[in-house]
Amino acid sequence: MKFIKLVLISIVVFFVLASTIGLLFPSTVVVSRVVDITAPKDSIFLLIKDINGWKKWMDGLNDTTVNMQNPLKAKLGKTLVTIQPSKQADTTINAEWISSNNGTQNSLIEIFQQPNQNTAAVHWQFVQHIGWLPWERFASMMSDKIMGTMMEKNLNNLKQLAESH
Repeated sequence: MKFIKLVLISIVVFFVLASTIGLLFPSTVVVSRVVDITAPKDSIFLLIKDINGWKKWMDGLNDTTVNMQNPLKAKLGKTLVTIQPSKQADTTINAEWISSNNGTQNSLIEIFQQPNQNTAAVHWQFVQHIGWLPWERFASMMSDKIMGTMMEKNLNNLKQLAESH
């Protein structure tokens, strides 16, 4: 009986300790990448404005698990992606990524180009709000490594495509 009591108390203490340490981590994770593209803003925007354009440069969108519902909505495996209207309609794309476990990430793709310049900066970021559970907080430490690598690769694909036109 003492052994079972010791195990239960140890589990509770470990959970409280892990939760306390987890609360020191931020509740919002932002993964952001930027690439410079030598192309006009308008030609870049055509490639990012809807999911049909994304298929040309974003890895995995030509997969059989992708179910296009319309140019602004698609089911990517177990994740539903919806492109939202934006106030800066010719330079910004907002997308909501909802996974099957109801985890939501918001994505923002922006194009910045100075007047009379042929190079544009494309900024892509994901924002994820993390719950209080310790494993969610600890898992968020890997977001930059996992998502950042994918974002860099896809932005480079976008750069090659936009610069080749």
